[in-house]
Amino acid sequence: MADPLSVLLLARLSRGSLNSCPQQVQFLQRWENNDFCFEFLQRWENLDRFIPNRSAMDFDFAHYMLTKRGKGKENQSDVRSQSKEAYLKLLAETFNMNRSRILAFKNKPPTPVKLIPDEFYSSVHQSKPSKPVRRIPQVGQIQISNVLALALQNTVYLWDASNGSASELVTVDDENGPVTSVSWAADGQYIAIGLNSSDVQLWDSTTNRLLRTLRGGHQSRVGSLDWKNHILTTGGMDGQIINNDVRVHSHIVATFRGHRQEVCGLKWSTSGQQLASGGNDNLLYIWDRSMAPMHSRSQWLHRLEDHTAAVKALAWCPFQRNLLASGGGGSDSCIKFWNTHTGACLNSVDTGSQVCALLWNKNERELLSSHGFMQNQMTLWMYPSMVKIAELTGHTSRVLFMAQSPDGRTVATAAGDETLKFWNAFGTPEVKKAAPKAEHPGPFPHIRRIR
Repeated sequence: MADPLSVLLLARLSRGSLNSCPQQVQFLQRWENNDFCFEFLQRWENLDRFIPNRSAMDFDFAHYMLTKRGKGKENQSDVRSQSKEAYLKLLAETFNMNRSRILAFKNKPPTPVKLIPDEFYSSVHQSKPSKPVRRIPQVGQIQISNVLALALQNTVYLWDASNGSASELVTVDDENGPVTSVSWAADGQYIAIGLNSSDVQLWDSTTNRLLRTLRGGHQSRVGSLDWKNHILTTGGMDGQIINNDVRVHSHIVATFRGHRQEVCGLKWSTSGQQLASGGNDNLLYIWDRSMAPMHSRSQWLHRLEDHTAAVKALAWCPFQRNLLASGGGGSDSCIKFWNTHTGACLNSVDTGSQVCALLWNKNERELLSSHGFMQNQMTLWMYPSMVKIAELTGHTSRVLFMAQSPDGRTVATAAGDETLKFWNAFGTPEVKKAAPKAEHPGPFPHIRRIR
């Protein structure tokens, strides 16, 4: 038995043939006008793919095809006139006679909406290369030069690692010399030189020009220097620590007073919030920038008394905030690690000899220490286990200073034997593999896809 809907649609298409049967026409009219018929059509419209869709069909073309093909078979022997042939040709063109389907079982798919306009592809695949987009940096960039400053008696030398050339920056007279400390500013252009006369000179290394001399702060030699932006911090034999603003005429802006003997070491933390100072009085102080009001003596944050010899070696950890390493002199020989937030000593390692300098590896969790009597060696430690990785020997006197190259690979050491040595102590850093790029989620990332 055929579907009522199919019967209805076929009856509509062949309405001319039903006119001869009044009972069928009456039934058809009653069926179409009935509310049940309307609801029935709505429910059955898309339930089966074999049910035709009325909205997609051309009823006039269907009626023409049904009546034309039937009459054509009966009158095949008739001779058509030229006017009738022209009429039929025009009629075929009008009704698109090349179509073979009468019933449409599915609507035509809608025209796809282009998520990306054609202009995008034309701009990507154009023959002429497009002009690169200029990127404006949003933060300032610091140029670090690969130049080493070395002081020997009254003279400061500059050695350029890029070409191996050496030049003399300045030789001070005997009244001010010898040179007791040197320190580069962060931009790699300006250098501070501490003198035995208590003066501090500022030089431009690119022009070999003396910019200014800072006087009136200390009473004796300046053995420690460190920079924090435009602030140059100096430590003297008189036990004073002074912040100097090199931009202004009255350069002394803060004084830190705590050490009773010479200040041997000064280091600002990476954040610039805390300053560590070590002295010949075996004391280690932690100073906080927020506790340093202008033109006044400041109170320390922590006063640490665990070392039993002079504290010269200081190094802030680059990968852990508030972690400071300090080294003691000959009668102490210990490397100690401090939480500068609480003042607690986290660990203490007896190295067996005087600790002169400390240097963290920028790329790995390693610490390099330089020593004095008896071996005058450098020791590379794994942190935090403090297992010895290697010992480097070559100097014949205590290794007083260490400096790290900008790429973090090479370490320069200066010793009391008046020699300068270079070591590939930290090696080549491992190149981290780039993380795989995530697949583009497309325009509808919230919709799960079925493959």
